[in-house]
Amino acid sequence: MRIAVTGLAQLNRGLRAIDSEAPKQLRLALNEAAELLVTKTRPKIPAVTGAARSSLKARSTRTSARVAVGGKKAPYFPWLDFGGQGRVKGRPAPRAFINEGRYVYPTLAEIRPEIEQVLQDSISAVISGAGLEED
Repeated sequence: MRIAVTGLAQLNRGLRAIDSEAPKQLRLALNEAAELLVTKTRPKIPAVTGAARSSLKARSTRTSARVAVGGKKAPYFPWLDFGGQGRVKGRPAPRAFINEGRYVYPTLAEIRPEIEQVLQDSISAVISGAGLEED
């Protein structure tokens, strides 16, 4: 599931031509939307040690935003979210597989309008901060 902002790369290039700081602000605006998803998803994840919860991180560039999960701290996060067979003896037991996941994607579907509003507001703020008018 993706939320696409049409013309974001062109906006980034245009902002860079006007103000060298504006693309950085655009990246921060995208990070704000990704951080909203992280904030809303984190409490839904079961916590024994808290590693899976803390592994959720907002990541962004000037043209995309995403949420990173798992990593070295919680390599089992995909199993926790989607389920599956588990691994070898002593590792996680089989867990019912759910194609759409249990935490990240359902939360994204639930708060999609809110994320879209945050994106719209923050991108508008970047545009007006660069001295441009939006139409």
